[in-house]
Order: sequence, then C-alpha cells, then structure tokens
Amino acid sequence: MKNWLKEKFALTDQGAKDLVVASRNTFFSYMWNMVPAMVLMFLLDWLVMGHGVNKWIYVGISVITVVIMYILMNIEYKSLYTATYKESENLRIDIARTMRELPLSYFSKHNVSDLAQTIMSDVTAIEHAMSHAVAKTIGFSFFFVVISVMLIAGNWQLGLAVVLPLVLCVISIFLSRNIQRKYNKKYYDVLRESSDNFQETIELQQEIQSLGMADEVNASMKKKIEDAEKIHIKGEGLSAVFMVVANAFLYLSLVVVIIVGVTLFSQNRISLLYVIGYLLAAIKVKEGAEAINMAVFELIYINSMVTRVKELRNTETQKGEDTDLKTFDIEVSHVGFSYDEDTRILSDVSFTAKQGEVTALVGRSGCGKTTMLRLMSRLYDYDSGSIKIDGKDIKEISTESLFKNVSIVFQDVVLFNASVKENIRMGRNDATDEEVLEAARLAGCEDFVSKLEMGYETKIGENGAALSGGERQRISIARAFLKDAPIIILDEIAASLDVGNEKKIQDSLKVLTRGKTVVIISHRLKSVEKVNKIVVLEGGRVEAEGKHSDLISKSKTYRSLVENAKLAEEFCY
Repeated sequence: MKNWLKEKFALTDQGAKDLVVASRNTFFSYMWNMVPAMVLMFLLDWLVMGHGVNKWIYVGISVITVVIMYILMNIEYKSLYTATYKESENLRIDIARTMRELPLSYFSKHNVSDLAQTIMSDVTAIEHAMSHAVAKTIGFSFFFVVISVMLIAGNWQLGLAVVLPLVLCVISIFLSRNIQRKYNKKYYDVLRESSDNFQETIELQQEIQSLGMADEVNASMKKKIEDAEKIHIKGEGLSAVFMVVANAFLYLSLVVVIIVGVTLFSQNRISLLYVIGYLLAAIKVKEGAEAINMAVFELIYINSMVTRVKELRNTETQKGEDTDLKTFDIEVSHVGFSYDEDTRILSDVSFTAKQGEVTALVGRSGCGKTTMLRLMSRLYDYDSGSIKIDGKDIKEISTESLFKNVSIVFQDVVLFNASVKENIRMGRNDATDEEVLEAARLAGCEDFVSKLEMGYETKIGENGAALSGGERQRISIARAFLKDAPIIILDEIAASLDVGNEKKIQDSLKVLTRGKTVVIISHRLKSVEKVNKIVVLEGGRVEAEGKHSDLISKSKTYRSLVENAKLAEEFCY
C-alpha cells in the first residue's frame, strides 16, 4: 500500500509510510465507534425487554468505551495531522531539491508563478487531503468491508438493507469522477493562466502605462476572471448534484432498514433488538459515509494538483558524478542544439577554449553566441556532440562539481533584495568582508556604493530596483571576482557600462583572468581585437576562428561585423 500511496498522491517515502499508519489508526477508530451503538442496543434491551445485567456493568462498559475512544482519537489525530504537516514540509523540500537539479531550459518553458503555485498551493491542497481525506477514506473502506461482513453474517436481509444503498452511493460517485475531474482540471488550468497573467501585468506596469493600455489590460483581466468564475460555478454545481444523489442513497439505507426490519419483526422472524441494533448500525455507518463522501470529492478535486506535482518531480534532471577537475581547456566538438523541434540554433559547432587564454565568440544577433555559453556552463544540455573539460564530457560531471569551477556574468543580471555586500557575497558564501570589499573595488563598485545611504549595507530592492543597469552589472562582475573560478564566462558585460567604467573593468579583468579559461561575448568588437582567439559563428556553425588580423582577411562575416561597427561609431559621432 505504501508504494501505491506514494505514486497515487505524489508523496515522499516517509509520507506514504505515515499515511499507512494513519489509515490503520483511522480504521480502528471507526471500528470502536460502533461500540457505543452496541452498548446502547443492549441498554435498550434491558430497559424495554427487561433483559440484561446490573446497571453498573453498563456504566463501567460505557466509561471504558469513552476512555478507549479518547485514546484512539488522540492517536489518530497525531498520526493524521502531525505526520501530515511534516510531510508537507518534506514534500516542499523534495520539490525544491528537484528544481535545483533541473536544467535552465525547464525554467525557460515554465512561468515562475506556475512553479510558485505548485510549491505553495498544490502542496497545501495535498496536505489538506492527507489530513482530512486520504487516511479517512482508506480507513473507512476497510471498516465498511469488515462491518458489512459482520452485519450480513448476523442477518443477511437487514445486512443487505444497510450495505446495498451504500454500495449504490459509491457507484454514483465512481461514475461521476471523470466529469468532476474534467471541470476541476479546466478550473485549475484557468487559475494557473490567470496567475501567469497577473504576474505579467504587474511586471509590465511601466510598459502598460506608457503605452496607454491600462483600460484594455484591465478589461482583459476582468474577462479572464469572469470566465474562470463561470467554470468554477459550473464545476461546483455539478459536484453539488452528485453529492446530493450520493447522500440520498445514504438516507435510503435508513428507510430500507426500517421497512425490512418491521416486516421481519411482524413475521416474528427477528426480535425488536435486532431491528434496533441494525438501525443504530445503519445510522453510524451513514454518518461515517457522509463524511467520507466529502473526502472522496476532495480527492477527486486534488487530482490536477497531484498530477502537476508528479510532472515536476518526474522531470528529467541533470545527472553526473562529482568530479575533481585538474585542467580547464573547454573542447567543443560537433555540438548541436535547438530550443524546440522547429528552430535549430547550433549545428556542428567545434572549437577549443584553452586555459590561460581569452576566447571571444562573435557573430550576428541570433547566431547562437549566448546559447553556446549556456551549453558550456551546462545551464542547458546540448542535443548532439560533446563539450569536454579536463577530457571529461560535462554531461557526466555533476552540476555541483561543474558550477564551483565556473564564474558566469550574463547580460541580464539577477539580484536579490538584500544589501550590496550580501549580493556580492553570493559569489562565495564563506568570503570575509575584506574579500567582498576587494572584489567590489576590482569591479568598480566603490564609486556608486559610496553615494548610497548605508554604503555596502544598503538594501537594493527587488532585483536591484534601486540601482542603474550599469551598477547592477558591476555587482554581478564583483561576484565573479569573488568566486575566482578557473573558468570565466562573460556575456556582454559592457553592454550597460559607460566607456570610463568599461576601461576600469577591463583592467581588472586582466588580473582576474590570468591563467584561467575565459570565454566572452561582446558586440563592441574593439574590446575583443586583442584576445587570443576569436570564433566567428554564422548560421549555427563556426565560419572561422583565429586572431583579429587573420579573420579580417579570411572571414566575410567578421569583416562585415567590423565594418558595421565602424559605421555605427561614425554615425554616433
């Protein structure tokens, strides 16, 4: 059962194990809850028929029953809720670990709000179902089988009178589950879409306002909310109809027991005690079944959430073994890659970026330069060919081993709502304050940090909202200085810098890159003219490679890029 629960509800091993225990405890609680009905039956037999024993025996049995019920309910509560809340924690941690191992390509295809909803809302829904629905449904199912056998064994006519209406109730719910899942999934998908739209609208407020699209966007969002509400109302309405039908069968069991019991009693085939006993049993079973009906409908409702968590946890992660790299030449051999089936970005790319040298990738926009950097740092996995470091294919190296040897500075900088110092320290968490400040100095951060109210202790807002593009870029570069990794990847780091700061950072990079493998992209071709090797990409392939002086004569693409750069400079002047 543990494996079935783990697969069915996307649980961890411990969560599934705890749920088995909770289901067992719930079963015992249901069974013992029948004891008061039995005591009441014998008490009525004593009061009405005059049969029975000393009243103090009934009192003693009642007290013992209450005490045992309390103990069982306490055990059930702890196994249900304590274990459930622990599982919700474990499940979120497990998802977070999975996400940490996913390639960047996954996040480029899934909205951040969708992932946040999975971690928070979906897990919360599973958590509630675990504590209120799953264990109780399983426990009641076993209880129903046992009590049905006992009731039918006692009197098959009255037993069937109790059991058959409940079976019809289960059948009605079973037949309706696909319809409910269909509408629940529709509502779930619409909610996710609305969440994505809300996030996009919030992020693009500046553009929306500047383009005068506020009214149009508001109207669109309102319509989407109304459409979602219509789907929700229809789904809830159908669920309500199915629940009414299911509960009708439960009440029918009481009517059938009374009719069958009175008929059998009038024929002197059973005593009044039997009629009362089976009626009390029907009432207790009906009460339990009513609560379980709600639980079953909840299990149907969370189907989409469970499916989404499964999809995330079953996504293929980047594998590899921990490896101690000694040398850091990057050998790119016949690499091919596409973001989707229809668009081929790189085809048969081969070159080597040597340790102790600076290799520049140049080419027209869209030729795959940034994609190549992402593949070399294993933020994406290539489709064909190989990329080797120290003679080992990076697909066979764990991302943790690889990332600790790579410093990356991309054009799009991501910062956290923390102090300048802590944002830089993310390059190496164990760095001292002195090392952080030295990295900041090398990256040219001192000029703008000195103007901040609290200097390096100043919080910079979400994604560095309080800073300019160039200031954010310099913090990112400071992280690379602090990490001081043997492989350095730089993607358009001068795009947001003025000429003065670019010169300062280039001087600092000469120190940082000494003896390291450096791969850079820059549209300012002047800044790469003196590098050790320039690789020209064209049409997803390497057109030529060599030094600036060689490429001017042998590469049509490179010559065109240089000429266009000169024309752009002349136009600016």
